Amino acid sequence: MYFDFLYYRKVLAYTWAQRQWPGRNRTLLKLIVLVPLQTFMHQLCFLLDYVFFPALWRQQVKTPVFIVGHARSGTTLMHRLMAADGERFSYFLYWETFFPALTEKAIVRGIAWLDRKLFSRVLQKRLEAWDEKTFGPWRHIHNQGLWIPEEDLFVMKAAFMPQQWALELPLMDEVDIFHIDELSEKRKRRWLHHYKECVKRQLLRSGGGKIHLSKNPVMSGWVSALLETFPDAKIVVMVRDPIQCIPSTLRLVEMTWETRKWGKKEYAGAQQALTDICFDCFKLPAEALAQHPNAPHFIVDYRDLVKAPKATIESAYEALQLPLTDDFSGFLTKQEEKEKKHSSHYTYDLNDYAVTAAEIESELDNFYQRYKWPRSNERTVSAGS
Repeated sequence: MYFDFLYYRKVLAYTWAQRQWPGRNRTLLKLIVLVPLQTFMHQLCFLLDYVFFPALWRQQVKTPVFIVGHARSGTTLMHRLMAADGERFSYFLYWETFFPALTEKAIVRGIAWLDRKLFSRVLQKRLEAWDEKTFGPWRHIHNQGLWIPEEDLFVMKAAFMPQQWALELPLMDEVDIFHIDELSEKRKRRWLHHYKECVKRQLLRSGGGKIHLSKNPVMSGWVSALLETFPDAKIVVMVRDPIQCIPSTLRLVEMTWETRKWGKKEYAGAQQALTDICFDCFKLPAEALAQHPNAPHFIVDYRDLVKAPKATIESAYEALQLPLTDDFSGFLTKQEEKEKKHSSHYTYDLNDYAVTAAEIESELDNFYQRYKWPRSNERTVSAGS
């Protein structure tokens, strides 16, 4: 199992220097005590997987499907609809991303079995209460929970590829997991190898014969690397009016930093880095697919997904060369009206950010022309999930 010591040292050094930050001691405890303990457990269980689950030696990853695109562009909705084709796809539930090894998952399932048989589901009820308290108030923004399909890059936490650390600490300008092609070739190869090992385990957990289904906005910067690692991969790219998703994303991440007592001065550099990433979420997938024209892919306009979800999924399946079963087609028919009502009442004011509507429209002008998005003087700014 891989562990990124370079990023670990950067995060540790940054935290050590923040003597006035209220969360410093708690975070140092995590980094100095909990992270090494967790890493030892993950490393040990990764090795034990090949003993307890010998089929892992033969497990392959065939034709995985990666849903990428800017955060808040409909990646979650697209993933949830496709994940309902459960006989075809395997994916990570959120709780599973905390336990990347099969041995760990087996231990968790054993505890759950004891909880059901001996303790009348006491532990399960407490977890459900915690889940509702933690994620319930935010589900109108992002449908998240322990038993809900989630971004599988969370599984990379075990290797200290710090998606979550860049949210807890304003480090996006120093710790970049988005631009993977800017890493050294050796380091990039080790990142992708570890990710592939995690996917292999999840596939075996699901029976071994399914297709991995991934949803990750961060992987908008990984498309070329993914196609090199998985030559038969299929790519779905979500696109949405940038004015509707860039301010939303900036605000959500800013709120995360604010709840951890960071001030605007501390996170200014990280927010500028995030703004640049927002632009690249549109540019890099298009550039990668232009370099790999034979890779099966499909571009989904968020407006189409909301207005005609069944037809959009059917078109995606046709482009990705995936047969549509009668059962899944029936599910999409039942979901049609429900998904058409999908919306969010969460609004943002672009004036709160250094980036302006004119800058966004200029930076992404080719996309505005291609998708006929209204310019800033033609619409009311709002955002959804």
